[in-house]
Amino acid sequence: MIHKNSTCKRTTGLVASELYFWHDTMNWCGFFEPTMTLQPGEHFENPETKRRMQNLLQATGLWDHLQLMAPDAASNDVIGLVHPQSHIDHLAAVCASGGGDTGALTPAGPASLDIARMAVGGVIVAVDAVMAGDVDNAYVLCRPPGHHALPELAMGFCLFANAAIGIRHAQKQHGVTRVATVDWDVHHGNGTEAIFLDDPSVLTISLHQTNLFPPDSGGTDVKGAGNSNLNIPLPPGSGSGAYREAFERVVIPALETFEPELIVIPCGFDASALDPLGIQMLASEDFRWMTRQVMAVADKHCSGRIVATHEGGYSATYVPYCGLAVVEELSGASNQFEDPFQDFVENYGGQALSNDQAAAIEQAHKAYFPR
Repeated sequence: MIHKNSTCKRTTGLVASELYFWHDTMNWCGFFEPTMTLQPGEHFENPETKRRMQNLLQATGLWDHLQLMAPDAASNDVIGLVHPQSHIDHLAAVCASGGGDTGALTPAGPASLDIARMAVGGVIVAVDAVMAGDVDNAYVLCRPPGHHALPELAMGFCLFANAAIGIRHAQKQHGVTRVATVDWDVHHGNGTEAIFLDDPSVLTISLHQTNLFPPDSGGTDVKGAGNSNLNIPLPPGSGSGAYREAFERVVIPALETFEPELIVIPCGFDASALDPLGIQMLASEDFRWMTRQVMAVADKHCSGRIVATHEGGYSATYVPYCGLAVVEELSGASNQFEDPFQDFVENYGGQALSNDQAAAIEQAHKAYFPR
């Protein structure tokens, strides 16, 4: 019970619900539908990683220091801030038929639309609480994820664009004029990028493994209206050295220049060293460190307002420790749990910044800061 006698410097909201774990991604083989040569099994985006993260928050006692918030189901009007009614109707039809593939490699079960509404609603609850000052920051431990979803297409396990809808809500209901996203999921945040590409009031930043998913997406040449999109594609095998250099060289200067009023983190943990869907090498302390850097900018420019919403991460063993590190940092917990995997991961060969990684980061810097 490491956090039993802990104190927290900040009030951190946590949106969680058992119903999030009931989103059914069916008995797919990894991320493919079973066939005569693909044995049915378990989809990568299954409840276990998120449930085990929740379990670890409870087992360490940090759970008791968080402000728990229940999600509401988002209405069509709220979802309509990003998605047309035709997209909602399509999802409804698939779910009503008993479930199936809703788009690009994105299975859903009979209750998935209702649960996806709650994922969006969880982000809305978090945004409202942060903007009202009821909490300093918030983490939304939701399923299904959202950063790949396009306005008219479910994609990459994502039904609705959770974070993007939350941002549109912040703009409409709270008058926020500058929002920044920092997406460190190992896959490119293509949905968030597409939704805000023509909106200079939203700075979208994505650090991701080069050309992983979606294919041919996430290049440094996509800059957005008013230079409002920043992609940092990193070579496979990038670890602590590369991600920290990317933050210090590109991410933090971009955020400082933009001066956001709210920061949203599409928070994936699939850049960890133990993830089956990426080939990066981060440890939980790297996620803690990145969170700390974003918090410093938020403290300077937007009264600490951060909303983190759970995206990818497919190692049931390691996601809980990475997630715990982020929530510990958000809350300013005086006691920190010792990750049993930390020493192994940080000593992997190749953690230091390499020449090809430095070159990729410099290319991203030059693309965003051309002068």
